[in-house]
Amino acid sequence: MKQNRAFVVWLTGISGAGKSTLANLLKEQLDARGLRTYLLDADRLREGLNRDLGFSDADRHENIRRTAEVARLLVDAEFIVIAALISPFQAARDKARARFDEGTFVEVFVDAAFEVAEARDPKGLYALARQGAIRQFTGIDSAYERPHSPDVHVRTAETDPSECVDAIIRKLPLND
Repeated sequence: MKQNRAFVVWLTGISGAGKSTLANLLKEQLDARGLRTYLLDADRLREGLNRDLGFSDADRHENIRRTAEVARLLVDAEFIVIAALISPFQAARDKARARFDEGTFVEVFVDAAFEVAEARDPKGLYALARQGAIRQFTGIDSAYERPHSPDVHVRTAETDPSECVDAIIRKLPLND
């Protein structure tokens, strides 16, 4: 493994925007360079560390806080951390960023129009939310606050995933 500068790449966007796809591709590319990476995926975190949380605004803030704390520990251990979660609130994302030294938090807005994300519906969640089986679903009955000034803004409906990842990599504080 190469010694690398540690930082977090925080991917935010609505369900179906492409966060997990880009996170996995980004991890593959950084791993191929011999860099130490760790992927924090929202679904996996909710199966374990955050399984006691629901989807109220307070629980969503706590989900982001906990994820930022884990990411901070991994950055301290010299990992490049890729965090992929909706993180719908600007204030919570700002608090997450505040946990990191300047230049070590790269916010990526994974942007897809609501209609595109709903049409993709990779987990069938939009359909369940529309049926009332899921409450407080981002974009249906819970807000998503678009980032004010993300470090990277990728539009997944118009751009190939590999091109999105290339755009992200160009903005990372890599040593090479």
